[in-house]
Amino acid sequence: MRSRQAGELLLAETADSAGTTSERAQALLQVLRRLVPFDGAWLALADPLGHGYHSLASVDLDGPTVEFLSGPLMARDIEVTGTDRARPPLSPSDLPYPAEELPTWAECLIPSGIHEALVLALFAPAGRHVGCLALLSGDRHPPSPVTRRRLGRLGPVLAHGIDPMRSLLTAARLVRGAAAGVVLRADGGCQALPGLPADALLVPRSPVLAAARERIGDGHVYESFLWPVGGSHAPGGHVRVTVLAAPEDAPPGLTALALLSPATDLHGLTPRELEVLGLLVEGCSNQEIARTLVVAPRTVAAHLEHILGKLGAPTRTLAAVRAERGGLYVPAPRADE
Repeated sequence: MRSRQAGELLLAETADSAGTTSERAQALLQVLRRLVPFDGAWLALADPLGHGYHSLASVDLDGPTVEFLSGPLMARDIEVTGTDRARPPLSPSDLPYPAEELPTWAECLIPSGIHEALVLALFAPAGRHVGCLALLSGDRHPPSPVTRRRLGRLGPVLAHGIDPMRSLLTAARLVRGAAAGVVLRADGGCQALPGLPADALLVPRSPVLAAARERIGDGHVYESFLWPVGGSHAPGGHVRVTVLAAPEDAPPGLTALALLSPATDLHGLTPRELEVLGLLVEGCSNQEIARTLVVAPRTVAAHLEHILGKLGAPTRTLAAVRAERGGLYVPAPRADE
């Protein structure tokens, strides 16, 4: 009893440990072996775009087996058997048909000497599908009820250990005052960032996220800009948008974080001056700025004079540089918005 409790405590400590997701996953499997018997194990992340699983760690499985388990046939078998749903660990002995009818068993596991298994879907507390665990055995006897219950109880700990949102949340905490945020996906969509509320500005295909993708798309790891609230004239003031490239150990389908925080230190610039400054950053001439804002060129010149004074910049070029560095850039509306 004490040994099992010590093992469960060590598993929880491992799940909370630092390091990359892959490093934690490998360590979790080593500790798990003390608590649940297996001959081989595979731990994988669920693809955020729904395209199967990304292998994180394995124990005593050869390369071809791990590659097969990470492929589309395994993903299909997981879906067909319902082991991607929140349920107790599933064994092939629980199926209403022979395991040999599943390609994973017929083409990979049985030829490798594997005859039994426990497969468990891993979920975060809010019900977000995190990944999949497969414990494999050469024994022909089904896993005992005690083993099943124990593994089921440990599922949330394992899910916490491999949850890719942890590294994203760590990155999000670098932005002081972040009040809302989403994760940008490679397919153009976005998903919630646990711990931060959603916002009407951060919805799929919103102008804010379009600007965020454009700013981070050139290989930059960090960008910051302002966005007018309530319309181009910012009747509700401005909010700061910070875009952070996803950490290296994030799943391939997640590309960046977009976070909203209060807009501070605006150097006394008015909403119109920020609008002019944004066009200046984009390389527009006075005439182009005047046409875009439908004002007279002399009005633009007056705004630029005020901008240079407030930024302490002797030239428009230096003002544009300081605006970029200081996150004072307001992206111009796109033609299709």
